[in-house]
Amino acid sequence: MKLLTRPGLYIIAFCLAAFIFVACSNNGIQRSGNAQASLEVVENDIQKIVLQIDKIGAALDKLTSPGETDTRQAYDQYSASLSTIEKLESDFQKHVKEMETNNKAYLSEWEKNSNEYDNPEIQRLSSERHEIISKAFNKISENNVGIKDAFKAYVSDVIEIEIFISNDLTSRGIESISPTSNRTVNNGKHLKNALLNLQSAIEAARAEMIQSGITMK
Repeated sequence: MKLLTRPGLYIIAFCLAAFIFVACSNNGIQRSGNAQASLEVVENDIQKIVLQIDKIGAALDKLTSPGETDTRQAYDQYSASLSTIEKLESDFQKHVKEMETNNKAYLSEWEKNSNEYDNPEIQRLSSERHEIISKAFNKISENNVGIKDAFKAYVSDVIEIEIFISNDLTSRGIESISPTSNRTVNNGKHLKNALLNLQSAIEAARAEMIQSGITMK
């Protein structure tokens, strides 16, 4: 069996190092792509949810309005407005969890790679960029606090109101549920504002990644 010469060993070592470098770079690009994709999905979810909250609020206000004459039609409109809110809530919770996981993985691996630079200038730049993106992701987490529970409670309330009214579609029944209905509509407005703040934080993070040249496209 012929043994490799020293130059041959150097060539193999160089090729192996180059392969590892390219693989790490591609993994970084993949993690960046995963993070950006997750941000975009959650942002799209928020847009749909906000529209549905507005639709539900308008239908519920109409149904419980003292001057409403056709309560059956108003009830049907309200009932129809609830058709997708449960799925939107479920999808949102799932996608937010995926977003948090991808963001964490992206930053964690970036931080590990930042400690491998020999060039101090590249090390400094990497640390600065990592800190900026990290702050953008932290802003998302801060704005997401409380939304999960508020969303679940809101969905539960609007569905239970629909059930209550379906069993007592009378003027007295609607009048009795009106205070709860009004609070639920207001809760929906608060939830909407919280979601819009979260959306703004996501937009800022996505813009920062694009400006940094960290793009999946």
